[in-house]
Amino acid sequence: MSAFCLAALGPFFSRMFPRGPWASCSAAGEAPAGPPQASPTPSPDAQGRAPDAEPSPDGHGSHATTRTMAMALAALGVVYGDIGTSPLYAVKECFHGPHAIPLLSVNIMGVLSLIVWSLTIVVSIKYVMFVLRADNKGEGGVFALLALLHSEVENKSKAKYALVIFLAIFGAALLYGDGIITPAISVLSAMEGLSVATDAATPFIIPGTCLVLVALFMMQKHGTDKIGKVFGPVMILWFSTLAVLGLVAIFKNPEILKAVNPYYAVRFFAENHFHGMVVLGSVVLCITGGEALYADMGHFGRVPIRLSWYGLVLPALLLNYFGQGALLLSEPEKSFNPFYGLVPEFLLYPMVGLATIATVIASQAMISGVFSLTQQAVQMGFCPRIRIVNTSAETKGQIYLPGVNNAMMVACIGLVLAFKSSSGLAAAYGIAVTIDMTITSIFFFFVMSMLWRWPAWKTVPLVSLFLLFDLSFLGSNLLKIPDGGWFTLTVAALIMTTMITWRDGKQALGRQFAAMGLPINLFLESLVASDRPLRIPGSAVFMSVSTTGTPITLLHHYKHNKVLHEQVMLLSITSSETPFVPRGSRLEVTSLGHGFFRVIARYGFMQTPSVPEILRLAKGHGLDIRLESTTFYLGRETLLTGGVARMAGWRKSLFAFMSRNAWNATTFFGIPPGRVVELGTQVEL
Repeated sequence: MSAFCLAALGPFFSRMFPRGPWASCSAAGEAPAGPPQASPTPSPDAQGRAPDAEPSPDGHGSHATTRTMAMALAALGVVYGDIGTSPLYAVKECFHGPHAIPLLSVNIMGVLSLIVWSLTIVVSIKYVMFVLRADNKGEGGVFALLALLHSEVENKSKAKYALVIFLAIFGAALLYGDGIITPAISVLSAMEGLSVATDAATPFIIPGTCLVLVALFMMQKHGTDKIGKVFGPVMILWFSTLAVLGLVAIFKNPEILKAVNPYYAVRFFAENHFHGMVVLGSVVLCITGGEALYADMGHFGRVPIRLSWYGLVLPALLLNYFGQGALLLSEPEKSFNPFYGLVPEFLLYPMVGLATIATVIASQAMISGVFSLTQQAVQMGFCPRIRIVNTSAETKGQIYLPGVNNAMMVACIGLVLAFKSSSGLAAAYGIAVTIDMTITSIFFFFVMSMLWRWPAWKTVPLVSLFLLFDLSFLGSNLLKIPDGGWFTLTVAALIMTTMITWRDGKQALGRQFAAMGLPINLFLESLVASDRPLRIPGSAVFMSVSTTGTPITLLHHYKHNKVLHEQVMLLSITSSETPFVPRGSRLEVTSLGHGFFRVIARYGFMQTPSVPEILRLAKGHGLDIRLESTTFYLGRETLLTGGVARMAGWRKSLFAFMSRNAWNATTFFGIPPGRVVELGTQVEL
């Protein structure tokens, strides 16, 4: 049904945006046309791999098509799990939730019309057609957009740059809140189908939900690529079942198809006034998962995601929503759970089982999105070092974060025990994703106007259309704050506070080190002016935050030991504004004389630095540093909070706590522990 809407709108968009994303997305395996050539960010290849990944043997043809189809299948199991299970609770909350609307024909038609046009404008057009084009070398999400806009915005306006930074951190923090709620509400809503089959199963719903959640989070260590391949076939069965159940109900009452006319959405608000806005907060449940779709782009690529959406997900969702509407027109007494009302009685138990598996998959989209977001935060300096496990040698971006995974598991189980029902959780659900959708629209405007150089007559109407939906949904969800929305905002506020504190603390620490340090040329001159120090065989690597000064660890080492190795490397690891930095351009090596070398290693915000790899790459620059004869010198700072840094005392204490509990630098950078010497320093903030 929505396909007809898109077909009608297609010529309009083609005239306004001749280089639009629909230009070549019809053929599987063919990368769609990009934004204007002024864009500095190349796109991922048709197979969905990041630019740093190894190419396929032939690079095109049947292998590329097979790879694209395989990634599209895997995307069903990761990207579309969240939005694909929304039929379990979206319509139910409109007519049976705490803010339910009366079961009148005009209301049923109006709600269905709102769902159709929300899926069309917000997901199909905004995210799948347009926002997926705003990638940073294949990666999506608020931090990818922040890195993309960083230099462009910072050079033009400090105030605008501060706003962009604030919005990015706030948007990321909100996604963590949604990432906790999504698994809880999805699995709980599926398990509640047991009570439709028999009241005797009601006491087992919450314990069963907790067991399913534990199993879900325990599976994460196997990686999203393997999980997606397992889940993909299950989701084909799920979406096919959605479509068939909906079709059967539509055949019984085809009158519901008239709801595709937006007149019914307008009439819904004319009839219900303020109550219509309240119900809009439940309608938004049908598009939750759109932001995760964008954040997960780096896992699968743009083309596979589009192929899955237009080929299966969108038609199945529309058919099922229309089927639920048709059911309510003829059997309004089933409003307490219209999704399971579509299921024949003899299939109820198998359907509960399939729905439970599907909701486990639904949770995967947010979990993998949170993993990607956290890795980006670490590399961009908004989060302390944490353990990151790469789960795939073939596909970039496939990661597992044990600490984040375990924390989310505990939080999800706590939510289920606290709210006890999907209707209770629905009150807390939606506010984060609607704020994130609004932030994405604002960022997308910056990308179109500042990077793609699109004129205002193109960007303003398009973003205005997106913001019309975003702000309407946001306004309706603000009404949920007293009923549970406070939870998401509280989680976001706590995470945002820690992110900003870590960033500000690292900057203050960097200024302190700069004040304590010594320009490298003065240090080398002092070596020549004094008696030449004793040089011992081997190499020494001094890790340094600064790319210009003398590392504090080097000053302390020379002050106390009065000896230096024959070869000394001053190593600084920095984060690039792109997701991946190719190996060939990763190192910058400068000879400083006297056996000293400055090495600057640049990694993308989706990569994990590796010191052994850096040493191997350094050989190509003329440095013969062998791991077995190298000593690594790292600093261990003891932070004192009584200094003059412009941070509140409690924030200094919080930063010191996070610094003490950050993942060990030796393990994080892959340095052999037996070759590390740590030198302690007291620093006053």
